[in-house]
Amino acid sequence: MGNCNALQTKSVNATTQSQGNFPENELHISAPNASGAAFTGQKPFRHASGSHDIGPVLGRPMEDVKSYYNLGKELGRGQFGVTYLCTHKQSQKTYACKSIAKRKLVNKDDIEDVRREVQIMYHLTGQANIVELQGAYEDKHSVYLVMELCAGGELFDRIIAKGHYSERAAASLCRTMVEVVYTCHSMGVIHRDLKPENFLFLSKDEKSPLKATDFGLSVFFKPGEVFKDIVGSAYYVAPEVLRRCYGPEVDIWSAGVILFILLSGVPPFWAETEQGIFDAILHGHIDFASDPWPSISSAAKDLVKKMLRQDPKERLTALQVLNHSWIKEDGEAPDKPLDSAVLVRMKQFRAMNKLKKVALKVIAENLSEEEIMGLKAMFKSMDTDNSGTVTFEELKTGFARLGSRISELELRQLMDAADVDGNGTIDYLEFISATVHMNRLDKEDHIYSAFQYFDKDNSGYITKEELEQALKKYGLGDEETIRDIIAEVDTDNDGRINYDEFAAMMRKGHQEANANRRRDVTVGAPRHR
Repeated sequence: MGNCNALQTKSVNATTQSQGNFPENELHISAPNASGAAFTGQKPFRHASGSHDIGPVLGRPMEDVKSYYNLGKELGRGQFGVTYLCTHKQSQKTYACKSIAKRKLVNKDDIEDVRREVQIMYHLTGQANIVELQGAYEDKHSVYLVMELCAGGELFDRIIAKGHYSERAAASLCRTMVEVVYTCHSMGVIHRDLKPENFLFLSKDEKSPLKATDFGLSVFFKPGEVFKDIVGSAYYVAPEVLRRCYGPEVDIWSAGVILFILLSGVPPFWAETEQGIFDAILHGHIDFASDPWPSISSAAKDLVKKMLRQDPKERLTALQVLNHSWIKEDGEAPDKPLDSAVLVRMKQFRAMNKLKKVALKVIAENLSEEEIMGLKAMFKSMDTDNSGTVTFEELKTGFARLGSRISELELRQLMDAADVDGNGTIDYLEFISATVHMNRLDKEDHIYSAFQYFDKDNSGYITKEELEQALKKYGLGDEETIRDIIAEVDTDNDGRINYDEFAAMMRKGHQEANANRRRDVTVGAPRHR
């Protein structure tokens, strides 16, 4: 896999010294663009007039998707587009239609990345357990990808809903994921963003196939080719990605992390901050002493260890994983249920930060005029098109103009922490939330005012009922979310949240954003368009 000796580093520094200059031993966190490539400092690929008419993206005659499909309800929204339910006019079959706004494609690299995603999806369509691309269309304003509709939900959601789980079930799911990796690698593709959220069930049926989705960060590769751009999602990124020297082995690492979570409910590399996560990944220590690992079979542990080898040359290939005794169909994986605590931890892992995001918005709403004045001016200076919202690019440019040394990773965290409505931009109030988050909530009165917002009767505790009432405003007040939040925050297990517990949660380092929003914190450009 090429020569990586010059890039061996022991730690990663998630800060940048100046725009465009990144020392070899530092982690350059890429700015987000439409498809996942790193920004390279080029001027935006736009006409001088400011027009966004960038011409054909797919390199073929434009075609109106609405000539063939009726677009229905919105299924999801990201920073660079919207996904709709669509129905084929002739067959009446339903699909998912992802629209990518051309005005968001700010340079030539962005356009090339969209083309590559389409090429890779066409290349892989027809392979088992990979979402199929039905067609790609383009008009003057957008590119449209019509894909197989996966309506069965995410991997973790299905496991949690069943309520019982075994090593054999984990082996079956892992086998499917690694079969996808094997297919990709044998066809010259590295996925580069494998994680549970990118595996969806085709339908609600119990025997529904699991499908790999989202090839926005994927690349074609040749044997021996070395990649250096840092992409992926924090918990799942391989150490050699952080060292800027990697090949297809990164997909096996990510699949190994998923398997670790499937068996234990938590990721193998954990810290209060993402910088801490990266350092833990590079250090490479994996805890097999804590529960539930003593009760997990030795064969399962053997496979996890071999998939998470620090040296990619020593890591198993996809074919070797599939031939491992534990993962084979009718293999060694026992059918006895795993410890129920695994499911509990998995649910808490999925529920992270829902309460915190709402609390940040509450703080923003209650800041004094004196505190807001400077932030208001800051927001106006960044909102260069006077749209009332700030995109990631505007945020990055604005902070650089203000002389801030904040890293692009921290900016990504600000965006994800504040974008409560999940539309991919931040409005004025969300901007205030982001800057409060950036300052790590040093002011005690901010935290206390947020606590009082939830503690409606001033009892000194946030009860289940008060939590439900407050979160309903943000569409988060369902029974399961409430239970998960209390389980995560209520450390003394009295069924309610006191001020100390609330404050401890608020001061914790930012963890990955809610995966349901389909736009996770990334160690590079975000996967979602």
